[in-house]
Amino acid sequence: MLSSPGSSGSKDPAPGSPGLTDNRIIRIQHLTKVFREKNRSVTAVDDVSLDVIKGEIFGLLGPNGAGKSTIIRILTTLLTPTSGTAFVDRFEITRNDEEIRGIIGVCPQNSTLDVELTAYDNLEFYGKLLNVEEEILHDRAMQLLGMAGLTDRAHMPVRTFSGGMKRKLEIVRAFLHRPLILFLDEPTIGLDPDSRWEVWQQIEKLNAEHTTIILTTHYMEEAEKLCHRIAFMDVGRLIALDTPENHKRAIPAGDLIEIGFETMREGLLPAITATGLVKSVEAKDNRVIIHALNGSRVLPALIAVFERFSMPMTSISIRSPTLEDVFIHLTGRKLDTGSSVENSPGGRRQKP
Repeated sequence: MLSSPGSSGSKDPAPGSPGLTDNRIIRIQHLTKVFREKNRSVTAVDDVSLDVIKGEIFGLLGPNGAGKSTIIRILTTLLTPTSGTAFVDRFEITRNDEEIRGIIGVCPQNSTLDVELTAYDNLEFYGKLLNVEEEILHDRAMQLLGMAGLTDRAHMPVRTFSGGMKRKLEIVRAFLHRPLILFLDEPTIGLDPDSRWEVWQQIEKLNAEHTTIILTTHYMEEAEKLCHRIAFMDVGRLIALDTPENHKRAIPAGDLIEIGFETMREGLLPAITATGLVKSVEAKDNRVIIHALNGSRVLPALIAVFERFSMPMTSISIRSPTLEDVFIHLTGRKLDTGSSVENSPGGRRQKP
């Protein structure tokens, strides 16, 4: 039966407020999953503990093989853990699988749409599987097609849709029964930039309906755009959990400032260091590369040093740390390739 999780009167959590422990909707406690094949075993999830707050968009980030999808499959009752446990709302994953399936929606990484059916037929068929009441199923399906911007294509075969349109249809299909929690596993993988942006808008609309969203992705800009809090995963372990801004503030090197010049003057780099405002400074390819906290506040002092040395500046840029920088700082590797990073600030691997 269709129900509305927003009707309970519960107070909306402040985004990114891990202290609201009485408002937890997911509790993961020492979760471990080991896959055993013949003479070897692979630990996909290694003693992970974390909480998800009701109403937030919670991101699970990490490279392929980090354990993100395995955690999702455990929370959605498709896998049982080797050890540890988790609660989804008030239900324990190994004892209350049917109850959990009734309050969650899942949009898997791989498409499960029937491309020969129309968009409306896909929603209607799924709604019947979920026992959505017949008298409200039509209106609910049309409402979701409108949310996805697909009303004018409601009765067209899905095989005629673009990749972005199919993905938006899959996401609203998972929301058909108004679940308390929506699991999105790599929702924009393989989409073009415009389609990704449209999916982001859709995710924010669903979250505005008081739905908790668990998002796995390896796109840094996607996580930064959408997530209230982010858990970084690597080789099955939780290595950091915080808001995007707090993650970036944890990088000791701070902002990156690059100032272009035509001719280097002796003594410039020591003079910049002597300001006491920078973490590091080096010259490379007619650029001075500076790391400093609060780069915009430091910039006037740096410009004054260049003027004192009568060095015209050809360019100035300031870049704040990104979530990619955070991952490099935590692991010494790039998120997309897993390759090591030499001579980067915080580039050595830290044990979690």
